[in-house]
Amino acid sequence: MNIALLGYGKMGKAIEKIAVERGHHIVQKIGRNDVLNPKGVDVSIDFSLPEAAVTNISSSIANGIPVISGTTGWLEDYDKVVALCREKKGAFIYASNFSVGVNLFFELNKKLARLMNKREDYHIGLEEIHHTQKLDAPSGTAITVAEGVIENSHYNNWKRTTENKQTFSNTDVRIQAVREGKVPGTHIVTYKSAIDTLKISHEAHSRDGFALGAVVASEWILDKKGVFSMGDVLNIS
Repeated sequence: MNIALLGYGKMGKAIEKIAVERGHHIVQKIGRNDVLNPKGVDVSIDFSLPEAAVTNISSSIANGIPVISGTTGWLEDYDKVVALCREKKGAFIYASNFSVGVNLFFELNKKLARLMNKREDYHIGLEEIHHTQKLDAPSGTAITVAEGVIENSHYNNWKRTTENKQTFSNTDVRIQAVREGKVPGTHIVTYKSAIDTLKISHEAHSRDGFALGAVVASEWILDKKGVFSMGDVLNIS
């Protein structure tokens, strides 16, 4: 499989390593000022910057190339990209996190939210911890976790906690975003009552899990048409 890497930062390099180990070829590395050449490209993997993601994804779709995107911070244009994909009969997967473990965590989180929905004595909190170079806060993964709770419970909004005084309602999922050291990514969902605390968490040990998931998704999407999720790739939706 010939892969174009849209963005060649730390994630791009991690994807390159795993893709080559799995017998694939990196035929293009698209940086900030580069333009995709579609010739000979089987699939694009986008881990670029928020301001470049829509252009990168749209260029691949317009040229008939399946595209996987893990870039966060551009989702106000997600519906536009989906519409283009359907118009061009393309193939597209966006995920806030491609790690297999995280996507299993997403499903556990939804199930737990349904179980806890009637337990009014428990209050939810969400914490995410990442390295200091991570630009977005809360993380895209944390937002996906919060949305999973909202879809399966009485909660209807998420808010990031800050040092400033804030007003929260009983229907807000509170997200605490911590930036420290070189942490690849930790996400913790906590349900706390006066008598006990229940937690589920996912802790990444390196970027390799994210990179492997992106490569697995790119292998899966070949010869498919449509807009998909990692739930489809892993058959857990």
